[in-house]
Amino acid sequence: MMSIHIGAPSGAIAKRVLLPGDPLRAKHIAETFFEDAKLYNEIRGALGYTGTYKGVRVSVQGTGMGIPSIAIYVNELIKDYGARKLIRVGTCGAMHENINIRDIVIAQGTSTDSSIVRNIFGPTINFAPLADFSLLTKAVECAKKLNISAKVGNIITVDRFYDDDIDNDRLRRYGILAVEMEAAALYILAAQYRVQSLGIFTASDHLLTKEVVPAEERQTDFNDMVEIALETIIQD
Repeated sequence: MMSIHIGAPSGAIAKRVLLPGDPLRAKHIAETFFEDAKLYNEIRGALGYTGTYKGVRVSVQGTGMGIPSIAIYVNELIKDYGARKLIRVGTCGAMHENINIRDIVIAQGTSTDSSIVRNIFGPTINFAPLADFSLLTKAVECAKKLNISAKVGNIITVDRFYDDDIDNDRLRRYGILAVEMEAAALYILAAQYRVQSLGIFTASDHLLTKEVVPAEERQTDFNDMVEIALETIIQD
């Protein structure tokens, strides 16, 4: 059985899935970290692979950019393929003075300006999308064991990458560490379907210092967050 946007037959995708936005990062993860990696999807160029990491079956699925795109893949991975642990491994824009470029950020929760919350809960409930506590604590412990520094806290998921109207100074004062475009949808869908989810990010640019990591490095060189994610997701 194939879903609408994922061309994998039943059983081709593992219960544990990493979710990079960039399909080329999915390819890099499969080729760098997996044993016996097999391509299961290339519809719309959203590459997906399944292999093993330290003897545990894991998949990696590119999701594209933005809440609408990741929501499609997460829905289908959970409902059609039985995914139960999903970790987003992506890039973020650092927006706090305590975060440096290339730092690892683990999202305990994600604020959002997206209408996804209002569309589901209406105008009176401001639902708080949170990471799975078990995955979160395991990721923090894995980072310590790997001697990789990781910052944990609240991020913001936004609908617009280019947004001159957003009040970054206010967000910073309230402790928002970084900005990205997908995690809120992942956390909300995981809550809906009662599965585990987490977001682990590498700061690829900085809103204060204006530093930017080159695009080629964003595709292939952010291995620390991937290693944390893999060591986390293979645990029971």
